[in-house]
Amino acid sequence: MSYALVRQVRLDLDAYARATGLHPQAVRRLVALGLLEPVRNARGELCFTPAQVTAAARIQRLHEGLSINYAAIGVVIDLLDRIGELEAALRDLPRPR
Repeated sequence: MSYALVRQVRLDLDAYARATGLHPQAVRRLVALGLLEPVRNARGELCFTPAQVTAAARIQRLHEGLSINYAAIGVVIDLLDRIGELEAALRDLPRPR
């Protein structure tokens, strides 16, 4: 068993909304679509890690820059992540001599 030496920083819904520039209702919608994965605190409220601020920025770039609707963004993110994994695996392959 291990214990964290430092308490992990978590943002509540309002702090997360301010950090991302999204309305709290928009954040709830992204959660409902499965695009964001918050945890719930002891009171059952949504809490987000700071890393999820980056996830929200990615979602916003795809939505606004490429005009992708929120329902399709999940598929696009999965594909982009898979491409990243494949590129990393390709870099790790031995080079022919």
